[in-house]
Amino acid sequence: MSAADAKAPETQWWHAFYGGLQKMGRSLQLPVAVLPAAGLLNRLGQPDVFGAEGLGWDDVAKVFAAAGGALLDSSLGLPMLFCIGVAIGMAKKADGSTALAAVVGFLVFYQVLHAFPQDCKPPTVLVGGQCVDFTSRKAAAATYQNPGVLGGILIGLISARLWVRYHRKKLVDWLGFFNGRRLVPMITALAGLALACLAVWVWPPIGRALNDFSQDLADLGAAGAGIFGVANRALLLIGMHQLINTFVWFQFGEFTKPDGSVVHGDIPRFLAGDPTAGQFTSGFFPIMMFALPAAALAIAHSAKLHRRKEIYGLMLSVGLTSFVTGVTEPIEYSFAYVAPALFAVHALLTGASMAVTWGLGVHDGFSFSAGLIDYGLNYSLATKPWMIIPIGLGFALVYYVLFRFIIVKFNLKTPGREEEGQVEDVTKA
Repeated sequence: MSAADAKAPETQWWHAFYGGLQKMGRSLQLPVAVLPAAGLLNRLGQPDVFGAEGLGWDDVAKVFAAAGGALLDSSLGLPMLFCIGVAIGMAKKADGSTALAAVVGFLVFYQVLHAFPQDCKPPTVLVGGQCVDFTSRKAAAATYQNPGVLGGILIGLISARLWVRYHRKKLVDWLGFFNGRRLVPMITALAGLALACLAVWVWPPIGRALNDFSQDLADLGAAGAGIFGVANRALLLIGMHQLINTFVWFQFGEFTKPDGSVVHGDIPRFLAGDPTAGQFTSGFFPIMMFALPAAALAIAHSAKLHRRKEIYGLMLSVGLTSFVTGVTEPIEYSFAYVAPALFAVHALLTGASMAVTWGLGVHDGFSFSAGLIDYGLNYSLATKPWMIIPIGLGFALVYYVLFRFIIVKFNLKTPGREEEGQVEDVTKA
């Protein structure tokens, strides 16, 4: 057996594992795509829009707030969205029955967890699902084990696996009605029950460890925000940035709303009005709205003279996409693999933006991404949002100068600078 053959199983295992993680990252983009609707509905329900401080239409505000809150609910709405998205994304040739099985499994999982409320802190005692203080005659809702979006992701993975394994399964004739797709939700319900029982036992130490790690990162302040920014962009290179985003954005931290409900995660807390939220989102605005469009301009200016018109059109398109919507992948992937040095600089500067923005007291967030739409929509919720503009212009200048210098100095083959034999028609799909 040759050395290459001996390494083949190990190589195949790694490729399968890496491919699975990438597929997982893509699957997480499906529930994330729902967040703009959630953010818009939630924003319209705020007091300064349709509420008492805005148009004074309190009942209308309640409708929008309830609608947005349903999607941003960190114990039910968000985890279920991630559960369904992962189940559909991870199952081969998934259909509607995959989503149905995921919903069944998640609802069983959720209700079993809520059959075991956590002990109340003294001097309150647990009475009928509430923590009651008999001395002050005050009561608050009891808390439960809450794996949150991580629990939803696990149920989604299990649902996808069970669907692939059993959606063509045939039973004995007298149970033929439950063949195939009708069998999967029943098995998934049992899997959700089993996972919930396991979570009641094992989640507390795991949850504490994850929260402690995130809290350590948050306690670093601007440095913690910077570390997250670098890691976020570095993982984008292999399509796995959503894995690190999920816990920090949708699980870490908690904020109690005026109605007594509790929300978790940097994004839901910001949208719920938490003034301390935004540590892991604020610094993306200067990069996505200003710096990356400036990088696109530098790439266009660095193109060969006879190709500049073509590259200007391409870079204008991706630059506007980044500025308006915060969708940056078209720009980033245009240089990430042909000029890794530029991407390394981009990752480090993203971390710097996260640190500088948070260090200057800017608290801003988004429902989808850090583009103009979310910036304008959430302006009145943010702290010092006006500072994003001068910070962004400063980073735009740095990006343009550095990108232009590095591209020309090291003759990097960014769009418009390829060898003539390597040029592809960028107008073709």
